[in-house]
Amino acid sequence: MLTPSIRALFERADAVLADNPKLLKIFKNCFASTLETTVKQLDNGETFVITGDIPAMWLRDSSAQVQHYLPLLREDEELKAIVAGLIARQVKCINIDAYSNAFNECENNNRTDYDRTELNAWIWERKYEVDSLCYPIRRAYQFWRETKDASIFTEDFKRAVYVILDTFRTEQHHENSTYRFERDLAEVWGKDTETLQNNGRGMPVNYTGMTWSGFRPSDDACTFGYLVPSNMFAVVILGYIMEIAEVVWRDPRIYAMAKKLRHEIDYGIKAYATFLHPKYGRIYAYETDGFGNYMLMDDANVPSLLSLPYLGYVDAEDELYRSTRAFILSHDNPFYFSGSAACGIGSPHTPKNYIWHIALSMQALTTANKDEQKALIKKILSTDAGCDCMHEGFDVNDPCKFTRPWFAWANSLFAELVFKVYMK
Repeated sequence: MLTPSIRALFERADAVLADNPKLLKIFKNCFASTLETTVKQLDNGETFVITGDIPAMWLRDSSAQVQHYLPLLREDEELKAIVAGLIARQVKCINIDAYSNAFNECENNNRTDYDRTELNAWIWERKYEVDSLCYPIRRAYQFWRETKDASIFTEDFKRAVYVILDTFRTEQHHENSTYRFERDLAEVWGKDTETLQNNGRGMPVNYTGMTWSGFRPSDDACTFGYLVPSNMFAVVILGYIMEIAEVVWRDPRIYAMAKKLRHEIDYGIKAYATFLHPKYGRIYAYETDGFGNYMLMDDANVPSLLSLPYLGYVDAEDELYRSTRAFILSHDNPFYFSGSAACGIGSPHTPKNYIWHIALSMQALTTANKDEQKALIKKILSTDAGCDCMHEGFDVNDPCKFTRPWFAWANSLFAELVFKVYMK
């Protein structure tokens, strides 16, 4: 199923990476992974992209899974149609339910857990995550900027933008929201990360200007409702919406709504989302509730504090980012683990002492130091457990112990990294 531009890229990779056969093999495997294993083009022109070993489409994952294809779109109509079809499908999903993070291919009520929330037959999972509404806008904006093709900005797309803006505004005052989520099995398993406390509302928050998120991009429940990296991502994509509204739609109403919301969220980040650390100075918190409580950590999943330059919120040389980066890439971050095989950022979503290939790739993508990038690539290659692909989390002392043997997002991000370092 490889398209012409990918075949041409692989021919070039054969020459560029000839002296590193393992890197060449894994780069090809990872670059082709989404297209060869997760994509289904539907009869109506839409594209359904599963996350890997789960037969559902996450708005976040599906966006990230095609990120590395963007530089090829202008010269590859077949690949362009696949990504455009994904954007159309994501728009449909948002218009079905803005609070859901993952969807079925059809109205079949397929899901593994029956949660106490508002469900319909399209929904695989209804964990409300701010980033789930950000990623499709990022995907569409970058598609447009890369291809100059504005045909994706349909009336359905505009309706989805209104839904996103309304949802973000509603969740600035979460006490007025009707969203609830409880998972009964979490009580059996004792996993608080799978459900929201306070009868499904989440713990109380104070108004800050930021917008509330029930869950992190790991699909774990937030401890405090204002997830800072996701709010930063929202600031970025609201800027994208402003540009689309001004240049494509010439719609002053959407432009003004996005501009106002962007200012309020960004002001809330600056006013409430930093913490004066005794060792690192002022850093960004991962979460806060607006009452003066902070979660100081980072998670491997993106958006993360580590990923802020990658997402476009700050420059990698920004002083506040650099101090935050020093914190999160240290053992003062409770989810930074080190062992005999590797060190890096993990997640409460996976066992202790498991770090993620996504985090290692993101660490490399957010530094301009070529030596550091190549060292991280070498470390990633040495921790694939002989599978010639990326995993979710792996044991820092024994990479043969890992979660998710088929995780397309991790494959795509590593392919993007290798492309950036060796193929650009």
